[in-house]
Amino acid sequence: MALSRKAKIIIGAAALVVLAIIITGSILATRTDTPEVTVVKVEMRKELRSTVTSSGEVRPIQFQNVTSEVQGRIEEIYVKEGDQVVKGQPLVRLDPNQLQASTDAQLAAFQGAQDDVRVSQSQVLAAQNNYAQAQQQLNVAQLAVDSARQQLVAAQTDVDREQKALAVAKREFQRTGQLFESGVESRLNYDAAKDRVDTAEIALRNAQARLQQQNLGIKDAQARVAQQNVAVRDARRAVDTANLNVNSSQSRVNQQSATLRGSRSQRDKTMQYAPINGVIAEIPSKVGTFAVAGLSTTALLTIADMSSINVEVKVDETSIDKVEVGQKAKIKVDALGDKEILGEVKQKTPLAVGKSQTSGGLSVNINVQEAKEFRVVIELKDLPEEMKSGLRPGMSATAEITTKTVNDVIAVPLQAVIEKKPEAAPSPTLQGDAPVPADKPKTITGVYVLDGNKAKFVEVETGIIGESDRQIISGLKAGDEVITGPSRILNTLKDGAVVKKQVKKEGEAANKS
Repeated sequence: MALSRKAKIIIGAAALVVLAIIITGSILATRTDTPEVTVVKVEMRKELRSTVTSSGEVRPIQFQNVTSEVQGRIEEIYVKEGDQVVKGQPLVRLDPNQLQASTDAQLAAFQGAQDDVRVSQSQVLAAQNNYAQAQQQLNVAQLAVDSARQQLVAAQTDVDREQKALAVAKREFQRTGQLFESGVESRLNYDAAKDRVDTAEIALRNAQARLQQQNLGIKDAQARVAQQNVAVRDARRAVDTANLNVNSSQSRVNQQSATLRGSRSQRDKTMQYAPINGVIAEIPSKVGTFAVAGLSTTALLTIADMSSINVEVKVDETSIDKVEVGQKAKIKVDALGDKEILGEVKQKTPLAVGKSQTSGGLSVNINVQEAKEFRVVIELKDLPEEMKSGLRPGMSATAEITTKTVNDVIAVPLQAVIEKKPEAAPSPTLQGDAPVPADKPKTITGVYVLDGNKAKFVEVETGIIGESDRQIISGLKAGDEVITGPSRILNTLKDGAVVKKQVKKEGEAANKS
């Protein structure tokens, strides 16, 4: 029985639908939702280092700014930027003429003051001679007083003797007169007795006159002693005055000497010498410039002390707590290419520096949105001489500071470690009418390991973080296969999920090898 045209169309359409169903079923049967993951086999690492990398610049141990301490026109500069200088080497010479003239004037004044001292000293000698003569004359006058007193004693003795002789003569004259009146003595004896009385009286008056003369002599000698004492005091005063004049003249000499030293010092400062060994870093002044001193002193040049070279870097505030004094570092200076220099952290400043600040310290205006940095000073160690001579202040450098090192550890790639929330906790219990809130769950740190064809979440305890790896203290062992990615799959992966180990193509393996 022949089919109608309509029947053929229906049968063809049905065949097409069946064919489409078969094809779709085949596609669905062959499709899989198994994710592909990258797997790393856990191995024991000999060493894992935690580092902080920061950039900065080469700095000398110190900068010495040589400035003008006197005024004058710069006549000559003996060095140029980049020159190596040693301590005491001439650097800059200023015009010394004006200061030399002032020094000569001070020298003349000093010499005049010295002449005044010599004159005063000669006056002291003359005054001392006069004092010695006055003292000698005083001694002579004192001797004269003593001699006059002895003569006075002798004169007094003569008076006493003559008085006694007069008394004896008077007794004899009285007795002779009685005998003469009785007719026993002769007139001759009576007259002789009377003459003896007269003679004794004359002798007594003479002795008394000498005694009075000696009294006057003593007074005169005492007056001369008093007068000589005044002369001695005057001579002593003259000596003291002369000594004061010497002291005053010596003080003027000292004053002139100090002024002369100051003037010479000012004159000598017209020649500037290198205060330290180093490298001429900058010469802001030129020959012919008039240098001034004082508050606005002229900067002549800057010397960098390169005996010990540092690198100063700025470490971000999120990493500064890891940096400590004494830690080792590796430094690369841009000008030296890939050469590494060993260093050691010598200083970590306590105050932060905003990235917009040019110097450290506390800012008046607080900007919480601005990132902060800390200045860290690293001293370069074991620096070869040829490399040291090639370093210049201000060269850009990058420092890798080793903050911690552990040996014989298990480590996994950083992207393998994830933070996972724990399973949902039971609903909070009720106390009375009010619910008791549950504690906020803490995240769990762990990794996914490949267990057969399934991903298994393992909680781990982590340690230090290296450049691309993280230390695993507990939870893993050598030989475990850890899933590392890709991250879009790792973050959505479930415990126990079936995964497929990613197989690298030969081209990719060759490129990565």
